Amino acid sequence: MIPNDRISWDEYALRIAEVASLRSEDPYVKVGACVLNKNNRVIGVGYNGLVPSKNVDSSFWENRDERRKYMIHAECNALSMVKRGKAVVLACNLMPCSSCATLIASHGIKKVVYRTPYLKDTQAFEIFDFYNIEYKKL
Repeated sequence: MIPNDRISWDEYALRIAEVASLRSEDPYVKVGACVLNKNNRVIGVGYNGLVPSKNVDSSFWENRDERRKYMIHAECNALSMVKRGKAVVLACNLMPCSSCATLIASHGIKKVVYRTPYLKDTQAFEIFDFYNIEYKKL
């Protein structure tokens, strides 16, 4: 018998999210997200960035707190392609922020997998607990 050394569906989605993050134009924080349906098919992928047609001066990227309010998060970009109720798993290389956590809950997602904790906003854990959304660090 040949051993089954295939990666899990969670790891598969997380690796897709990590590749998507490479498209981010943010030189400091690159985030990617991948959404799976109940059949483990990819139904959404996104990364953090500005609206595609928006051009900014290089100095825009210097102040993280200032630029953050203009960034469209990877989770939002990935979920923009997904019909509510169709997503089951969201994978993100960085734990979602509290705003994205409520968006994830509104889509009926049951599980979030992530690689790195997001230390600037830890309320997502509380939001996921409130909505009974499983979260797992890989």
